[in-house]
Amino acid sequence: MKKRGLRWYGPLAPWILLFPTLLGLVVFRIIPIIGSFYLGFTDWDLLRTPKFIGLSNFSEALSDPGLIRIVVNTVLFSIIYVIGVMVIGLFLALMVNQKLPGTNFFRAAYYLPVITSAVAIGIIWSWILSPQVGILNILVKSVGLKPPNWLGDTHWALLTVSVIQVWKMAGYYMVLFLAGLQSIPDSVKEAAVVDGANSLQLFFHVTLPMLSPTTFFVLTVAMIDSFKNFELIYTMTRGGPQSSTTTLVYDVYVYGFVHYRMGYASAVAYVLMVLVGAITIANFYIKKRWVTNSYY
Repeated sequence: MKKRGLRWYGPLAPWILLFPTLLGLVVFRIIPIIGSFYLGFTDWDLLRTPKFIGLSNFSEALSDPGLIRIVVNTVLFSIIYVIGVMVIGLFLALMVNQKLPGTNFFRAAYYLPVITSAVAIGIIWSWILSPQVGILNILVKSVGLKPPNWLGDTHWALLTVSVIQVWKMAGYYMVLFLAGLQSIPDSVKEAAVVDGANSLQLFFHVTLPMLSPTTFFVLTVAMIDSFKNFELIYTMTRGGPQSSTTTLVYDVYVYGFVHYRMGYASAVAYVLMVLVGAITIANFYIKKRWVTNSYY
């Protein structure tokens, strides 16, 4: 039988299939990025035509004392979040990696907060932490202790929101660590046990080193994700009290959609981009010192 030749659209078939994704990437990603970069050099209140003002927005942002505190808030939130989700995510992954009855139930239960609306979680936790009717405060008072004002005290608010965000997202990082744990060959663990390694030695000298590529990936994703938190802050504190929970992402929202200073908001957004980019590049630079068998 004579083979059919390629149809005229043969070479174009991959591009035809990729076109919807590429169109969405250009329209909803690349064009907004370029547009926001241009807006950073303008004065625009969403009503009038943007007015080009050069580097004024960037110089104002970098010289604003309030921005330094917001950057500090953002970094503190990131540190708490990254450490929290990595430690708890790994612990949960180790637990659900055991071949025990009911493991699938606990995997689903730990992952449930990840797919739950952040706004709904913020509302529920605001009620739990309420100074007057909050369940947590009632429990603390029942043992004779005085509970803090979790969301109204400048010393507690950022930590509280950070911990709740860790609680919400730990299940996601559990799944990532679980995939890494299940990729470690059983033969390696069995050989270590035969050589006399106990559980702690097996974990620190076999599991953790072989898990380092996954750990690096989780660390990178967690650091980037930590700078994007908005919903819980908006729902629970609105950046307060006294801007103690205001992060760069929330600051962009306030200047852009509360004060209608889109140009300045775009400048702050690019300050955030530079901060995230610098931390990510540094992470890739130092990974060769502790990551073994890296695929990244």
